[in-house]
Order: sequence, then C-alpha cells, then structure tokens
Amino acid sequence: MARKIPLQELEIEIVKELKAYSDEVAEGVKKSVKDVAKETVRTLKATSPRDTGEYARGWTSKVEFESMEDIRVRISNRTKPQLTHLLESGHAKVNGGRVDGKPHIRPAEQAAADKLVGAVKVVIKK
Repeated sequence: MARKIPLQELEIEIVKELKAYSDEVAEGVKKSVKDVAKETVRTLKATSPRDTGEYARGWTSKVEFESMEDIRVRISNRTKPQLTHLLESGHAKVNGGRVDGKPHIRPAEQAAADKLVGAVKVVIKK
C-alpha cells in the first residue's frame, strides 16, 4: 500500500536524491578525467620524437584545480617544455631551410577528447 507523504517531505527527498546523483556523476567524471590524462601521458611518451629520450620521458599530468563538481588537469612536458611547439610544428634551421614537424601532441589530444566524451557518457548512463 502506498504511503502518503506530505509535500514538504517529498520535496526534501527529491532534492536529496538529486544531490546524491549529481555527486556520484561528478566523482565518476573526475575519475574519468584523471584516467584519460594518465593514458594520454602514456601515449605521448610512446609517440614523442626521440633523440636522447629525455623529451619523451618528460611528459606528466598534474591536477591544477579540483572542487566538488570541477576538475582541471594539465598535461605538460617537465623536462623540455620549450621543444613541444618546435617538434610539433617544425622550425627553421640556422643555415636556412626547415625541419618538418612531427605531430604527436595534437593526435594525442584529439584521442583524449574522444575517450573522455565516451567515458562521461558511460558515467552519466549508470
């Protein structure tokens, strides 16, 4: 038999359930962001141009900001940050001519964006 609930209690219960759902989704999304960032760092380490290997080993991710509903993760190269643009886009040589770029950041970024969209969809559907 259905139980009668006063309108005020119904409102409180609905708000409580929505808050629990939003907290669950926020935690799932934050976990997905961290997982995708780690995977992107692994991809960049594998696909980066190698001379001595120092540049490729330098990729790292760091949580720049995290709150109850938001997270921002930065992926950067800690050992040779000045090379990222030069290696990705190419550059001029000292005695003339150009060195072709070796795109490795943009493809990793696009793959990460696609993975994150898929992971967020999975979290929301649960």
